[in-house]
Formats: sequence, structure tokens, C-alpha cells
Amino acid sequence: MIYDLFVIGGGINGTGIARDAAGRGYSVVLAEMNDFASGTSSAATKLIHGGLRYLEHYEFRLVREALMEREILWAMAPHVIWPLRFVLPYQKGGIRPAWLIRLGLFLYDHLGGRKLLPATKTLDLRRDPAGRPLKPIFDKAFEYSDGWVDDARMVVLNARDAEQRGATILNRHRVVSARRDGGVWTVTVRNERTNETSTHKAKMLVNAAGPWVDQVLQGAVGRNNAHNVRLVQGSHIVVRKKFSDPRAYFFQNPDNRIFFAIPYEDDFTLIGTTDRDYTGDPRDVKISPEETDYLCKAASEYFQEPVRPEDIVWTYSGVRPLFDDGASKAQEATRDYVLKVEGSDGEAPLLNVFGGKLTTYRRLGEHALEKIGETIGIKGKPWTAGSRLPGGDFVATGYAQMVSELKAKYPFLQQRHADRLIRCYGTDSYKILGSAAKTEDLGQYFGGTLYEKEVHWLIEREWAVAVSDVLWRRTKQGLFLSPEQVTALEGFLATATGSAH
Repeated sequence: MIYDLFVIGGGINGTGIARDAAGRGYSVVLAEMNDFASGTSSAATKLIHGGLRYLEHYEFRLVREALMEREILWAMAPHVIWPLRFVLPYQKGGIRPAWLIRLGLFLYDHLGGRKLLPATKTLDLRRDPAGRPLKPIFDKAFEYSDGWVDDARMVVLNARDAEQRGATILNRHRVVSARRDGGVWTVTVRNERTNETSTHKAKMLVNAAGPWVDQVLQGAVGRNNAHNVRLVQGSHIVVRKKFSDPRAYFFQNPDNRIFFAIPYEDDFTLIGTTDRDYTGDPRDVKISPEETDYLCKAASEYFQEPVRPEDIVWTYSGVRPLFDDGASKAQEATRDYVLKVEGSDGEAPLLNVFGGKLTTYRRLGEHALEKIGETIGIKGKPWTAGSRLPGGDFVATGYAQMVSELKAKYPFLQQRHADRLIRCYGTDSYKILGSAAKTEDLGQYFGGTLYEKEVHWLIEREWAVAVSDVLWRRTKQGLFLSPEQVTALEGFLATATGSAH
């Protein structure tokens, strides 16, 4: 069989393109060398946002597109995306004057067709609860809307939907070579679990390998001089909950950089991100002592209770593959995406995907499909704007009702457990729980709110194989399990995944 598309990369861009293409009737193969979202796509600040700070760099097209996507994505996946209010404390004499912040927030409110998200307002931090965790020097703030996303789950849901629409999805399959044979690509992949190789033919190759996009060009395709992306490291720390308010904070540093403090997994606060150039292997990225120190000191400038390195319960780092536009500073490099088609007449075409953001992945997919249609022929029409990701078939504002209905059907569920299931799986929670009538029916207990029934679902329906797949990408239950419980889960997975796909 000669497929229409072979997509390299199982991050948000690769899975988004595969899903859109499969839904239009293209035949698609997608190969990811590790686990879905194991690179950049699970290491974000986890925001669906317009990018308020990008206005400073005059990226109006990107900001407008991102703002317009917020409510579209929320409707697509109300279980893994939800609105979040942000509090931006203001200090007189700060690096950005009040009039500039007001102007930016005015544009933010009116540039992107906001309908459901509430507008910006000004807060008196001496009276508003948002001021309680902060130092008393902050007496005024601006509050605005954006969104939160479970990034890795959104990637897996795109992969699942692509497969349901006919795409062949190959998790843990590394592309070892891709060569042009006349008008088609011959792509050889190796199963990283079995070491077996297989060959696939496709009319067009899509290189959506994120931080590895140049490596794919250099290695698999044979382009020795490829240099298109600038790798920028972003690191985050997770500490015990610093505040009980449901809103997040947007902080400005004296060095002109910004960072966030966000409520995380009920019991924690997520603080990040950093911006610094990265030159190593993206697989080896981890937070540096300098970044840890930077985030702790920066947060301590705002919070009354200081953030100390010993407060940290988890860290994660990722490498953002920004299109190399020659910007002098990492934080100034464009966050916009660039799509380039290569291949002369008669040659099998190649589409390279550079850059991109979680928020704009759907539009990136539509633009990619425009180029694919121009190159190998149009199939279908744009369709994803009104679609739903698996489990997201409920009203975007009806999350609380969904939890209540789940608890009514399964009254043995603790509130925390029901909340998490709906946040992870939406309406698929009912498929996971099945005919369970009591807690014991959920099978082996691994810790936190994780039981055997859910783990089986992750193995059978979401390609989970390793402990990190289950605990840090499909769920964040790694924050709640003891080392002994992790070992028990590891043993269970080793036995259970022998027949998993």
C-alpha cells in the first residue's frame, strides 16, 4: 500500500496533523520514536493562551490566532481544557507602566472574538483574596482570562482520534531511514520494543519531529547542513500549594522575563518557565541548579512565604523548537510556526514543521493540510473546528454536572477520584469504570486514585507501556505514589504489556 502521508513525530503537531488528515480521507501513518508527548508537548506551562507577552514583540497575527483558538479548543476538549483567571500584580515604577498593561489587556479582550471567557478587570489587592499570599507592596492587579490544558493528554487524545478515523499509529517506532524512490517515499521504521523493522511507502513525508526536526533532516533524510530551529530550554518546578485561590498569577521579573504560578493537581503550585538556549540532546534536558535558583528567587519576590529549593516535589524541563529567526535573546525568538514544502517536480514532497504552540496546533494542522492539498491533491474540507476529542462530548461549561452524574452512577467514588476521572477522560470515564459496583471492583490499588481498571484502559486504549507513561503523561499520579507503589506498578506493567499494542 502507498499511503498519502507518513508523519514523523507524536507530539501535538504530528498527532494534530494526522488527525486532521485522517478525518479528511487521507491515508496516514504516524511514527513516534518514544511515547506520545514525551518531548516538548508534555513540558509546557500547560496554558491555552493568546500569549500576552507576545504583543510586546508585535506578533499580532500569532496572538490573534491563539486568542481565537482558546474557546474552540475548550469546546473540543472540555475535560482536559478549562478556563483559568490570571492575576497580574502591578507595582508602581515596575518595568511595564500601567497604561501599557491596560492597552495590552484591551487588545487581549477584543482581538480574538472572546464570547464565553470573562473580560479583564482591575483588583484592589488590599481587599481581594488574591492579595493574601503576596507581599504587601502589591496593592493593585489586573485579572484576565486564559485557559489551562493537560498537554500530554491532549496529544494522546489526538492520536486516539486519528486512529479511530483510520490512521495507522506507531508508538515507540523510530524512523531509521527515509528515501525518495521516484515519486514516493520509502520509510523504514524500527520497533523500539522488539527491534523489528518494517517499511512503509507514502506520497508525502511530514517532518513534525519538534526538537528533532533538523536531526530527521540530517539523519533519516540525509541533509547534513540542516539548521532551522533554535532550541530553547524551559524548566518548571512544582512545590506544595502556596495559595488556596483558584486563580493563577502572572509575574514580571526585573530582567523583563515573565513567569507563572499556577494551581496544580489540587495540592501543588506549578512555577515556571525559564528561557535559555539549549545545545545538547533534547532527550537529556533537565532543570539546572541555576534555573532552580532563578525560579525560587523570582517567586519569593512576590510571595510572602518564600519558595525554597527544599520545597520542590517535582521538576520538569523541555526544549522548545523555535523557528530560528535570528533573535538575539531566547525569550524574543518567535513562537509562531513556519511550514515549508520541499521537493522539485517529480520528487516525493516533504513538509517540514518548524515551531508552534499548544494553543495553535489545530490551526497549524489546517495550514499544513492546505499545503498537503496543494501538493498531492485536496481531500475533504476543514472539519476540526466543530469537532470533539474522545471523551469531550459534553457542554464546555458542564464539568461540575459531569462529575455529579459520575458520582451518582458510581456512588463509591470519592469526590477527588471522580473529579480526576472526568478531568482525564470525560465521558470515557464510564467505559473505564464499566459495571463496577464497589471500590473492590476497580482491581489492584496502586496509590493516589489509581486502580487497575484505569491502568488496563491506558495499556489497551492509550498505548501506555512504561511507568512514566502512566504516572507522568496519561495521569499525574506520580505526585502521589510512594517508591514502593511505583515499583508495584512497574511489575504490573511488565506483566500486562506483553500483549499491549
